[in-house]
Amino acid sequence: MNNQFQQVYVWSRYLRLFHWLNVLAITILLILGLIIFNAKTLGVSVDGKILLKTIHVITGYVFASNLLLRLVMGFCGKGYERWRETLPFVKGFTKELADLKHHPHKKYKGHNPLGKLMVGALLLSMCVQMVSGLVIAGTDIYYPPLGQYFAEGIAVDSSKIDLIKPYSKENVDEKAYQAMREIRAPFITAHVYAFYTLLLLIPLHIIGVIISERKEKTALVSAMLNGYKYLPNKED
Repeated sequence: MNNQFQQVYVWSRYLRLFHWLNVLAITILLILGLIIFNAKTLGVSVDGKILLKTIHVITGYVFASNLLLRLVMGFCGKGYERWRETLPFVKGFTKELADLKHHPHKKYKGHNPLGKLMVGALLLSMCVQMVSGLVIAGTDIYYPPLGQYFAEGIAVDSSKIDLIKPYSKENVDEKAYQAMREIRAPFITAHVYAFYTLLLLIPLHIIGVIISERKEKTALVSAMLNGYKYLPNKED
């Protein structure tokens, strides 16, 4: 870089770790989700489906833990870890969005306005996935944190709760089971819609990063590896 530019530290080590762990977890979850959705077509056995769901849930715990920590850091973190620097519709965002039309090649230290909109949409979709996924895990394969509660609710004999297994009717009260299925139905719908929303948003996010990199030329991509962007000396 020439003397017109300065190296500026933007993305903290924590943000970069969150980002790449999130990428890995979501990639695994999306692939497993597609296989589970198409298990019948692919000829996956019942045991195989249970195994896939188990791996999906365990990966989901990693995803949820990472996301929950990010939500907390948005309130108590520093710099661009905080929501006021990351999300849309905070103070000054409307002006930023209007200014983008007149200065399309402006270089931003953090996310540009469109980037903030994408971050907001991704976070909302991920939160829906997290909440609905935990409910489904509890009602489908009886995993924590809600699995014990739902298993007790459908048990004929609550002293033999260990007999309740995925895809088994042993020690299961059929009416209670159907009632549980009704409770979980809207969560499945939300999970599926959020799933397809992420399938749409992720490619758009990647395309947006590529376009922004070409317009701003601030080393946007490498910044998510080393934390540094290159900005004009006269700009913050």
